[in-house]
Amino acid sequence: MPDLPLLPDPTDPRLTRRISGTDQTGAPTEIAVVEERPLTIYLNRQEIVTAMTIGDHPEYLALGFLRNQGMLRSDDVVTGVDYDDETETVVVRTERETSYEEKVQKKTRTSGCAVGTVFGDMMEGLEGLTLPDAQVRSSWLYALAKEINTTPSLYLEAGAIHGTVLCQGDRPLVYMEDVGRHNAVDKISGFMFRHGVAAQDKILYTTGRLTSEMVIKTALMGIPVLASRSGFTAWGVEIARQVGLTLIGRMRGQRFVCLSGEARLLRDVDPASVPEEDRKSRRKAAE
Repeated sequence: MPDLPLLPDPTDPRLTRRISGTDQTGAPTEIAVVEERPLTIYLNRQEIVTAMTIGDHPEYLALGFLRNQGMLRSDDVVTGVDYDDETETVVVRTERETSYEEKVQKKTRTSGCAVGTVFGDMMEGLEGLTLPDAQVRSSWLYALAKEINTTPSLYLEAGAIHGTVLCQGDRPLVYMEDVGRHNAVDKISGFMFRHGVAAQDKILYTTGRLTSEMVIKTALMGIPVLASRSGFTAWGVEIARQVGLTLIGRMRGQRFVCLSGEARLLRDVDPASVPEEDRKSRRKAAE
Protein backbone atom coordinates (compact mmCIF):
# COMPACT_ATOMS: atom_id res chain seq x y z
CA MET A 1 0.00 0.00 0.00
CA PRO A 2 1.29 3.55 -0.73
CA ASP A 3 2.40 5.69 2.19
CA LEU A 4 -0.51 7.53 3.81
CA PRO A 5 -1.83 10.11 3.66
CA LEU A 6 -2.08 10.07 -0.13
CA LEU A 7 -2.63 13.72 -1.06
CA PRO A 8 -3.10 15.80 -4.24
CA ASP A 9 -0.02 17.02 -6.08
CA PRO A 10 -0.92 20.46 -7.47
CA THR A 11 2.64 20.81 -8.81
CA ASP A 12 2.22 17.89 -11.24
CA PRO A 13 2.65 19.57 -14.67
CA ARG A 14 0.37 17.00 -16.36
CA LEU A 15 -2.71 18.14 -14.42
CA THR A 16 -2.91 21.86 -15.24
CA ARG A 17 -1.98 24.20 -18.06
CA ARG A 18 -1.23 27.94 -17.97
CA ILE A 19 -3.56 29.80 -20.34
CA SER A 20 -3.48 33.50 -21.22
CA GLY A 21 -6.53 35.72 -21.40
CA THR A 22 -7.83 39.10 -20.29
CA ASP A 23 -9.52 40.14 -17.06
CA GLN A 24 -12.61 42.30 -16.42
CA THR A 25 -10.63 45.46 -17.21
CA GLY A 26 -9.18 44.09 -20.43
CA ALA A 27 -5.72 43.66 -18.93
CA PRO A 28 -3.70 40.57 -19.90
CA THR A 29 -3.78 37.75 -17.35
CA GLU A 30 -2.67 34.14 -17.10
CA ILE A 31 -4.25 31.42 -14.97
CA ALA A 32 -3.86 27.72 -14.30
CA VAL A 33 -6.56 25.61 -15.95
CA VAL A 34 -7.25 21.97 -15.13
CA GLU A 35 -6.51 19.45 -17.88
CA GLU A 36 -9.25 17.11 -19.07
CA ARG A 37 -8.44 14.01 -21.07
CA PRO A 38 -10.19 10.76 -22.07
CA LEU A 39 -9.46 7.46 -20.36
CA THR A 40 -10.87 4.28 -21.91
CA ILE A 41 -11.51 1.48 -19.44
CA TYR A 42 -11.49 -2.19 -20.44
CA LEU A 43 -12.58 -5.15 -18.35
CA ASN A 44 -10.66 -8.12 -19.77
CA ARG A 45 -11.31 -7.95 -23.54
CA GLN A 46 -14.39 -5.73 -23.39
CA GLU A 47 -14.36 -1.96 -23.75
CA ILE A 48 -16.57 -0.56 -20.99
CA VAL A 49 -16.50 3.24 -21.03
CA THR A 50 -14.48 6.32 -21.93
CA ALA A 51 -14.28 8.67 -18.95
CA MET A 52 -13.19 12.29 -19.03
CA THR A 53 -10.66 12.77 -16.23
CA ILE A 54 -7.64 14.79 -15.16
CA GLY A 55 -5.52 11.69 -15.75
CA ASP A 56 -3.97 10.91 -12.38
CA HIS A 57 -4.42 7.51 -10.69
CA PRO A 58 -6.00 5.84 -13.78
CA GLU A 59 -5.70 2.38 -12.23
CA TYR A 60 -7.69 3.36 -9.14
CA LEU A 61 -10.29 5.15 -11.29
CA ALA A 62 -10.79 2.05 -13.45
CA LEU A 63 -11.07 -0.33 -10.50
CA GLY A 64 -13.42 1.97 -8.61
CA PHE A 65 -15.67 2.61 -11.60
CA LEU A 66 -16.01 -1.10 -12.32
CA ARG A 67 -16.56 -1.86 -8.63
CA ASN A 68 -19.22 0.82 -8.17
CA GLN A 69 -21.05 -0.30 -11.31
CA GLY A 70 -21.21 -3.89 -10.05
CA MET A 71 -18.93 -5.18 -12.79
CA LEU A 72 -16.24 -6.14 -10.28
CA ARG A 73 -17.49 -8.30 -7.42
CA SER A 74 -16.01 -8.17 -3.94
CA ASP A 75 -14.62 -11.70 -4.38
CA ASP A 76 -13.13 -11.10 -7.83
CA VAL A 77 -9.42 -11.80 -8.13
CA VAL A 78 -7.75 -9.05 -10.17
CA THR A 79 -4.79 -10.51 -12.04
CA GLY A 80 -3.63 -7.26 -13.62
CA VAL A 81 -4.29 -3.55 -14.06
CA ASP A 82 -2.37 -2.19 -17.04
CA TYR A 83 -2.30 1.48 -18.02
CA ASP A 84 -0.98 2.68 -21.39
CA ASP A 85 -0.25 6.41 -21.38
CA GLU A 86 0.14 6.63 -25.16
CA THR A 87 -3.30 5.18 -25.97
CA GLU A 88 -4.88 6.49 -22.73
CA THR A 89 -6.38 3.11 -21.89
CA VAL A 90 -6.44 0.98 -18.76
CA VAL A 91 -7.20 -2.75 -18.84
CA VAL A 92 -8.43 -4.55 -15.72
CA ARG A 93 -8.00 -8.33 -15.88
CA THR A 94 -9.77 -10.82 -13.63
CA GLU A 95 -9.69 -14.58 -13.13
CA ARG A 96 -13.47 -14.67 -13.68
CA GLU A 97 -14.67 -14.44 -17.27
CA THR A 98 -16.84 -11.36 -17.70
CA SER A 99 -19.36 -10.11 -20.24
CA TYR A 100 -21.38 -6.92 -19.81
CA GLU A 101 -22.59 -6.24 -23.35
CA GLU A 102 -26.08 -5.25 -22.21
CA LYS A 103 -24.74 -2.76 -19.70
CA VAL A 104 -22.37 -1.14 -22.15
CA GLN A 105 -24.61 0.99 -24.32
CA LYS A 106 -23.53 4.57 -23.74
CA LYS A 107 -19.76 4.43 -23.77
CA THR A 108 -18.78 8.04 -23.11
CA ARG A 109 -18.93 9.27 -19.54
CA THR A 110 -18.55 13.04 -19.47
CA SER A 111 -17.00 15.24 -16.80
CA GLY A 112 -20.51 16.38 -15.83
CA CYS A 113 -21.12 15.60 -12.19
CA ALA A 114 -23.86 12.99 -12.56
CA VAL A 115 -23.69 11.79 -16.13
CA GLY A 116 -23.01 8.33 -17.45
CA THR A 117 -23.62 6.11 -14.44
CA VAL A 118 -25.59 2.89 -14.72
CA PHE A 119 -28.02 4.23 -12.13
CA GLY A 120 -30.55 1.39 -12.05
CA ASP A 121 -27.87 -1.21 -11.41
CA MET A 122 -26.47 0.89 -8.58
CA MET A 123 -29.90 1.19 -6.95
CA GLU A 124 -30.34 -2.58 -7.13
CA GLY A 125 -27.10 -2.98 -5.21
CA LEU A 126 -28.69 -1.24 -2.20
CA GLU A 127 -31.30 -3.96 -1.66
CA GLY A 128 -30.72 -5.60 1.71
CA LEU A 129 -27.66 -3.42 2.38
CA THR A 130 -26.80 -2.86 6.06
CA LEU A 131 -24.18 -0.31 7.05
CA PRO A 132 -22.02 -0.82 10.14
CA ASP A 133 -22.75 0.80 13.52
CA ALA A 134 -19.85 3.23 13.61
CA GLN A 135 -19.48 6.47 15.54
CA VAL A 136 -18.58 9.92 14.26
CA ARG A 137 -17.56 12.66 16.67
CA SER A 138 -18.22 16.32 15.96
CA SER A 139 -14.62 17.06 17.03
CA TRP A 140 -13.47 14.84 14.17
CA LEU A 141 -15.64 16.73 11.69
CA TYR A 142 -14.24 20.11 12.73
CA ALA A 143 -10.66 18.85 12.60
CA LEU A 144 -11.16 17.22 9.19
CA ALA A 145 -12.80 20.28 7.67
CA LYS A 146 -9.94 22.53 8.81
CA GLU A 147 -7.20 20.22 7.55
CA ILE A 148 -8.84 19.33 4.22
CA ASN A 149 -9.77 22.94 3.42
CA THR A 150 -6.16 24.08 3.88
CA THR A 151 -4.37 21.15 2.21
CA PRO A 152 -2.58 22.16 -1.04
CA SER A 153 -4.77 20.94 -3.88
CA LEU A 154 -5.73 21.44 -7.51
CA TYR A 155 -8.86 23.22 -6.27
CA LEU A 156 -6.72 25.90 -4.66
CA GLU A 157 -4.40 25.98 -7.67
CA ALA A 158 -6.92 26.10 -10.51
CA GLY A 159 -10.51 25.52 -9.34
CA ALA A 160 -13.06 23.74 -11.56
CA ILE A 161 -12.55 20.47 -9.71
CA HIS A 162 -14.06 18.27 -7.00
CA GLY A 163 -12.34 16.57 -4.10
CA THR A 164 -13.20 13.40 -2.16
CA VAL A 165 -11.32 12.32 0.95
CA LEU A 166 -11.28 8.98 2.76
CA CYS A 167 -10.89 9.62 6.48
CA GLN A 168 -10.50 7.63 9.69
CA GLY A 169 -11.38 9.47 12.87
CA ASP A 170 -9.90 12.95 12.51
CA ARG A 171 -7.25 11.87 9.96
CA PRO A 172 -7.46 12.22 6.16
CA LEU A 173 -6.04 9.08 4.55
CA VAL A 174 -6.59 9.41 0.80
CA TYR A 175 -7.48 12.68 -0.96
CA MET A 176 -8.50 12.41 -4.63
CA GLU A 177 -9.59 15.14 -7.05
CA ASP A 178 -11.16 15.14 -10.51
CA VAL A 179 -13.33 17.18 -12.84
CA GLY A 180 -16.35 15.11 -11.81
CA ARG A 181 -17.02 14.11 -8.21
CA HIS A 182 -18.05 10.66 -9.49
CA ASN A 183 -14.48 10.16 -10.71
CA ALA A 184 -13.00 11.33 -7.42
CA VAL A 185 -15.10 8.90 -5.38
CA ASP A 186 -14.37 6.08 -7.86
CA LYS A 187 -10.64 6.64 -7.29
CA ILE A 188 -11.23 6.25 -3.55
CA SER A 189 -13.23 3.07 -4.18
CA GLY A 190 -10.49 1.71 -6.42
CA PHE A 191 -7.83 2.42 -3.81
CA MET A 192 -9.85 0.60 -1.16
CA PHE A 193 -10.52 -2.38 -3.45
CA ARG A 194 -6.89 -2.62 -4.59
CA HIS A 195 -5.41 -2.51 -1.09
CA GLY A 196 -8.15 -4.26 0.89
CA VAL A 197 -8.98 -1.21 3.01
CA ALA A 198 -11.81 -1.81 5.50
CA ALA A 199 -14.79 0.54 5.22
CA GLN A 200 -16.65 0.13 8.51
CA ASP A 201 -14.68 2.73 10.48
CA LYS A 202 -14.26 5.31 7.71
CA ILE A 203 -15.76 8.68 6.85
CA LEU A 204 -16.06 9.94 3.26
CA TYR A 205 -15.71 13.71 2.86
CA THR A 206 -16.60 15.47 -0.38
CA THR A 207 -16.31 19.08 -1.48
CA GLY A 208 -19.38 18.69 -3.70
CA ARG A 209 -23.12 18.33 -3.25
CA LEU A 210 -24.62 15.38 -1.39
CA THR A 211 -26.57 13.94 -4.30
CA SER A 212 -28.26 10.58 -4.74
CA GLU A 213 -25.25 9.30 -6.69
CA MET A 214 -22.80 10.24 -3.94
CA VAL A 215 -25.02 8.62 -1.30
CA ILE A 216 -25.41 5.41 -3.33
CA LYS A 217 -21.69 5.08 -4.05
CA THR A 218 -20.75 5.70 -0.43
CA ALA A 219 -23.26 3.08 0.74
CA LEU A 220 -22.10 0.54 -1.85
CA MET A 221 -18.53 1.04 -0.62
CA GLY A 222 -19.74 0.14 2.89
CA ILE A 223 -18.78 3.51 4.39
CA PRO A 224 -21.29 4.57 7.09
CA VAL A 225 -20.68 8.36 7.11
CA LEU A 226 -20.71 10.91 4.27
CA ALA A 227 -19.92 14.57 4.96
CA SER A 228 -19.57 17.72 2.87
CA ARG A 229 -19.06 21.46 3.09
CA SER A 230 -21.78 21.70 0.42
CA GLY A 231 -25.55 21.06 0.56
CA PHE A 232 -28.02 18.25 -0.06
CA THR A 233 -30.49 17.05 -2.64
CA ALA A 234 -33.85 15.72 -1.41
CA TRP A 235 -33.37 12.35 -3.12
CA GLY A 236 -29.89 12.05 -1.66
CA VAL A 237 -31.37 12.50 1.82
CA GLU A 238 -34.19 10.05 1.11
CA ILE A 239 -31.79 7.30 -0.01
CA ALA A 240 -29.44 7.97 2.92
CA ARG A 241 -32.33 7.47 5.33
CA GLN A 242 -33.40 4.33 3.48
CA VAL A 243 -29.98 2.67 3.87
CA GLY A 244 -29.11 4.17 7.27
CA LEU A 245 -26.21 6.34 6.08
CA THR A 246 -25.13 9.23 8.29
CA LEU A 247 -25.34 12.32 6.08
CA ILE A 248 -23.78 15.59 7.23
CA GLY A 249 -23.59 18.72 5.10
CA ARG A 250 -23.13 22.50 5.09
CA MET A 251 -19.96 22.15 7.17
CA ARG A 252 -18.75 25.73 7.53
CA GLY A 253 -16.80 26.86 10.56
CA GLN A 254 -18.87 26.05 13.66
CA ARG A 255 -21.91 24.92 11.70
CA PHE A 256 -23.09 21.69 10.11
CA VAL A 257 -26.42 19.93 9.50
CA CYS A 258 -27.15 16.20 9.92
CA LEU A 259 -30.17 14.99 7.91
CA SER A 260 -29.75 11.22 8.28
CA GLY A 261 -28.14 8.73 10.65
CA GLU A 262 -28.19 11.00 13.70
CA ALA A 263 -27.68 8.01 16.04
CA ARG A 264 -24.01 7.69 14.95
CA LEU A 265 -23.20 11.32 15.74
CA LEU A 266 -21.60 12.17 19.09
CA ARG A 267 -21.44 15.91 19.78
CA ASP A 268 -18.34 15.91 21.95
CA VAL A 269 -17.29 19.54 21.59
CA ASP A 270 -19.05 22.87 22.12
CA PRO A 271 -19.43 24.53 18.69
CA ALA A 272 -18.79 27.90 20.33
CA SER A 273 -15.24 26.74 21.09
CA VAL A 274 -14.53 26.15 17.40
CA PRO A 275 -13.11 29.15 15.48
CA GLU A 276 -15.21 30.45 12.63
CA GLU A 277 -13.84 29.50 9.22
CA ASP A 278 -11.15 31.83 7.98
CA ARG A 279 -12.25 32.70 4.47
CA LYS A 280 -8.65 33.46 3.53
CA SER A 281 -7.62 29.88 4.43
CA ARG A 282 -9.49 28.54 1.44
CA ARG A 283 -9.21 31.24 -1.18
CA LYS A 284 -11.71 31.31 -3.98
CA ALA A 285 -10.16 29.67 -7.00
CA ALA A 286 -11.13 30.79 -10.48
CA GLU A 287 -13.82 28.54 -11.97
